[in-house]
Amino acid sequence: MKVKVCGMKYWENIQEVIALSPDYMGFIFHKESPRDISVLNLRYVVKNLPETIKSVGVFVDSPLDFTKKMIEEYEFNLVQLHGNEPPEYCRNLLSSELNIIKAFQLDDDFDFNVLEEYKSVCDYYLFDTKGKSKGGNGQMFNWDVLDKYTGEKPFFLSGGIDENAVDKIKKMSNPNLFGVDVNSKFEIEPGLKDSAKLKSFMLEL
Repeated sequence: MKVKVCGMKYWENIQEVIALSPDYMGFIFHKESPRDISVLNLRYVVKNLPETIKSVGVFVDSPLDFTKKMIEEYEFNLVQLHGNEPPEYCRNLLSSELNIIKAFQLDDDFDFNVLEEYKSVCDYYLFDTKGKSKGGNGQMFNWDVLDKYTGEKPFFLSGGIDENAVDKIKKMSNPNLFGVDVNSKFEIEPGLKDSAKLKSFMLEL
């Protein structure tokens, strides 16, 4: 089970989370988000993460040129597209050196057929909660809806996951569950993670 810690923003806090050895660390480029890092100078920090931690640039309906520029400047291992980006947008980012995560906001009525056209242009899906914001809503969706997902693409589970969700995660039977994506439920304030709470969660998981 892989662990992705998203919404990192502060240098010292990043070092604290590095010490916990998550598999992925996400950095958000979205000015409407309180976790936005687009105005901060974190290039050196991101580019020098340990090799065991993969860096993820998170974008929400950004202009393609901006996304490409940030990928080049930060040398991200993965890009996460968390908006309404069409398949063609993903195709324009395809590269042997870059993995693509395409996020989808789920509710009980989500139509999994929409994933079909993204199958060939991304490496992972990420299933988040449909809410007012594109992410960071701090709410879980009904995980039972994932029984309808019969595809073969591995996915990250996201949306309001906290330290009390471990048992429920362990009971999930979908063979394509690749990892969990945690964010707001492990924060002291937006962008500042509670490393002690994260450590406890990761050990139990």
